[in-house]
Amino acid sequence: MKIKFLIGVMSILLSLLVVNSCTTQEVTVGQNNIVKEIKADYPVVAKRPIVTNIHEYSIVDDYSWLKDIDRKNKEILDYVREENQYAEKKLSKLADFKKKLYNEIIGRIDQSDVSVPVRLDDYLYYSRDVEGKQYSVYCRKLKDMNAEEEILLDLNKLSKNHKFIELGSYKVSPDNRFLAYTLDTSGNEHYTLYINYLQYNKIMPITIERVDDIEWSNDSRNIYYSTTNEENERTDKVFRHVIGTKLEDDKLLYREDDPSFYVWVNKTKDKKYLLIGTANKTTSEMRYLATDNPLGSLTMVVPRKEGVEYYMEHHDNKFYILTNEKRAKNFKIMTVDEHTPYSSKWNNYYEHRRDVYLEDYELFENYFVTSEISKGKRTIRVIDYESLIGKEISFDEAAYTVSLAWNPNFDSNKLRYIYESLTTPYSIVDYDMKTGKKEFLKQQKVLGGYDRIKYKSEKIFARSKDGTMVPISLVYSREKFKNDGKNPLLLYGYGAYGDSNDPYFSSSRLSMLDRGFVFALAHTRGGRENGEKWYEDGKLLNKKNTFNDFIACAEHLITKKYTSSDKMIIEGASAGGLLIGAVLNMRPELFKSAVLEVPFLDVINTMLDPSLSATVSEYDEWGDPNDKFYFDYIRSYCPYQNIKAQNYPNIYVTAGFNDPRVNYWEPAKWVAKLRETKTDNNTILLKINTAGHGGSSGRYDYYKELALKYAYMLDQVGITE
Repeated sequence: MKIKFLIGVMSILLSLLVVNSCTTQEVTVGQNNIVKEIKADYPVVAKRPIVTNIHEYSIVDDYSWLKDIDRKNKEILDYVREENQYAEKKLSKLADFKKKLYNEIIGRIDQSDVSVPVRLDDYLYYSRDVEGKQYSVYCRKLKDMNAEEEILLDLNKLSKNHKFIELGSYKVSPDNRFLAYTLDTSGNEHYTLYINYLQYNKIMPITIERVDDIEWSNDSRNIYYSTTNEENERTDKVFRHVIGTKLEDDKLLYREDDPSFYVWVNKTKDKKYLLIGTANKTTSEMRYLATDNPLGSLTMVVPRKEGVEYYMEHHDNKFYILTNEKRAKNFKIMTVDEHTPYSSKWNNYYEHRRDVYLEDYELFENYFVTSEISKGKRTIRVIDYESLIGKEISFDEAAYTVSLAWNPNFDSNKLRYIYESLTTPYSIVDYDMKTGKKEFLKQQKVLGGYDRIKYKSEKIFARSKDGTMVPISLVYSREKFKNDGKNPLLLYGYGAYGDSNDPYFSSSRLSMLDRGFVFALAHTRGGRENGEKWYEDGKLLNKKNTFNDFIACAEHLITKKYTSSDKMIIEGASAGGLLIGAVLNMRPELFKSAVLEVPFLDVINTMLDPSLSATVSEYDEWGDPNDKFYFDYIRSYCPYQNIKAQNYPNIYVTAGFNDPRVNYWEPAKWVAKLRETKTDNNTILLKINTAGHGGSSGRYDYYKELALKYAYMLDQVGITE
């Protein structure tokens, strides 16, 4: 197939211009661009250079025209269709294998499952899945699970006229009469608020667009909600709506003008205060309102201070404040009288520790609970308020994750938490904080006779470029694994925003393990697996540590004969896609294939566009490229800017056309430039679905996408059945 594309010869000359301010221009030659023909079986994208001049440097972007904010450009829609058709053609040979894997995956899950109910007031709330249905049904029963079921929300019915649907917030009013919920029906994360009068099962006439958080007043007459703006998709306002009044009568309670800050609203667990918080990635500020005075004014706690975070809960006339104040890098908890929280007399309560990261906390009437990370492992501590002496809930497996579940009842003596590992299915546990007794309420069913003893989990360490020891979590089939370097291996990485790359169980993954794959998680710097410093050492001007760590993990797995370069596949999503894109430029020969899902690949151009969602707030993660120091550093690793004329492995890329976090044009531009520049004949595939950042919303559609990805990976290492 022959496709013509345009290239401006003047881009070479313009790239030599020296301009101090940031300017952008399209490069043309007379009235027409020069035309060049390329023979290729893949879609060839026209080159229409745009030059951005900044810091005495010219950035030439040949594919900038693929950026369409409104997503209505016919030429781009045609291009998306062509890319998808090309990918489908190349993957068509895997159709039968994909179907086989899909049947395996859904054959392991209980397709008519019911969640563990949560008691709230007199009701038990739960959700259930129905075999053959894409979405969950949300229900409640009065006092007892043997009572008559009341369906609150059936997403299957609501999805009938939509290709995508996702539930955002979901809250019943304190008097149990109203259900407030938000829905996104496009994947762009624009949620609409609906209020259902449950007694009559009638949706009230007022709907509110672009809503994020919702919270009820204690009297059930007012609903507080935050909204996102249209300029850069930032949550920046909080309103109060009085049930039964007009939308135009809603009162604006707070507006955040700093373009890097995001706003949220919630209530303290004891329901005594409404909290409105605002924060960027390094600084926060809180306001509060007594819930027995819903029409009152907000009171600020303390003004924001650069680099200081604080978050509040309430118990027994005191605010308990999680903060990094006074160089408490790993966070501590302080207390202050509820009547004077703005004073300087905050008291140290739960001290800062250099070797323990305080990730989260939960307040109950009689117990104080913390979620902590120490030496790369998560623990939960249940502590007495007065003595600060408490029990640690410890876990024995080498690679696991544990987190606090939804615990809405302030007066409860039971703590609910979630536990899973690479070999232990997702489990929900109630822990009696008085007796220390554990009650396993439910463990994810794995149909077909799953035996965890057949699989082995390990944690090993790789030495990074600067000597840092980087953890790797592994799981594999004991029967299939041989320590001879011939095992196929999938290495997954993320390493950003302080989000830990936690070990988790996947029944779907068994289709890979049972065919001989080793699954490995690289715990690179940029997450918080080893506390706040682990995060700081993988962000801003330390970002390259993340890439060096991942490469070190790959090399170590080869050296220790878990796999070899011709058997290793790497994968990352979102900011993890940036990681994969960077290491492909640095060490492409290390890998057989790469999978990048909704990848963030053009850091420079995105961070130079403050109109895009989250750009300004991302300065604290990547740096502000308007500062030359950060510009030079970002440019030195940006995957899109550093594509080289070298061999690359086979690559599979996904994007969401309506994705507001990583816009579709980033992977599209990267794929176009990589195809043009690389020196090999390996295949690059790009699938652009109509959903958002998380892919398809329906569970069966999700499993079909997963089965296709697995079929691709297995085929890459010669496994076809």
